[in-house]
Amino acid sequence: MQEESFFPARHRFAGFVLCCGALLTAVAGCHSSPAPDVVATVNGKDILRADLEKYYKAQLGDNPQQPTPEQANIDRLNTLHGMIDDEILQQYAAKFNLTASDEDVSAKVTDMKALHTQEEFDKLLKQRNVTLDDLKRDIRRELTKTKLLNKEIESKINVTDAEIASYYNSHKSEFNVIEPRYRIARIAVTSTPSQATNLQNNKASGDADAKKKIQALYAKLENGEDFGSVAMNYSEDKATNSSAGDMGFVYESQLRPMTEVYNAISKLKPGQFTDAIPAVDPESHRIVGYAIYQLVSKEPAGQRELSDPRVQQYIHQQLHDSRTQVLRNAYYEKLRDDAKIHNYLADQILKEGEK
Repeated sequence: MQEESFFPARHRFAGFVLCCGALLTAVAGCHSSPAPDVVATVNGKDILRADLEKYYKAQLGDNPQQPTPEQANIDRLNTLHGMIDDEILQQYAAKFNLTASDEDVSAKVTDMKALHTQEEFDKLLKQRNVTLDDLKRDIRRELTKTKLLNKEIESKINVTDAEIASYYNSHKSEFNVIEPRYRIARIAVTSTPSQATNLQNNKASGDADAKKKIQALYAKLENGEDFGSVAMNYSEDKATNSSAGDMGFVYESQLRPMTEVYNAISKLKPGQFTDAIPAVDPESHRIVGYAIYQLVSKEPAGQRELSDPRVQQYIHQQLHDSRTQVLRNAYYEKLRDDAKIHNYLADQILKEGEK
């Protein structure tokens, strides 16, 4: 349901470079007096202040409240730490000829453009203050990271049936569902002032506009457009639009107090969606927006057995993810230890602090 996007959050582009890794080779010596525009070196390669500022500002986004000088220094150091790690990783991947190809990058750009008109795509680039070349560079680095980690980490992880069974036996109570639960997705439009965070970077300006927008989105669904794609592009629910509107599992006891929502959802079959339902503020009892809900699945109460494919898939994913995290952390530290790094920004901040 969910389409991958490089635009959903204000720091997505910065996220491409905040990757971890390190280079096994080291270059002797360091810059005692770097050029003014150099904030760090990685095995002799410069990281420029202009690039740091670009990613730092992307991380800040449109937040009108500016950080204190101390917090700004912390944020810049954290951003630079990620840029250093990413540069280490990119250099190491290049040694194994794992750098993403032009064809890989073009294919990803094509996938992204498929979600938008050319005008919408150009608008998104402008809103994020990036060029198409910037986007391609960040995509290449992200794909390169994925290729390296697939080779060095993912290919070495094996979760056996015996491990899955052992986990189930040790956590059997976790698979006893005490009441019926519903997996729900939502498309929400608000009539109150807020900062838009959807892919279209738009929001309704009031109740009349919100009602008009939710009706237009309902029409898109009626015409067969994918619920998740509509949610990512147009929903104003910050908590769910980046995950295709997925709210996860909601227990029946949590839904029942929302009488209109519960009555509508309980009548659906998986895959179906409700009409537009007003969202009411519980304190003021005012309509603050509208939402369309989709029933993804419904599960009855009771013990889930190990033979259930969903149970096996869940346990497999849990074991896989935890093992991946441990191996990645160890891998990143090993690579960083073997790299030659000099952080001139850290030197500068320490020097200024001694004054």
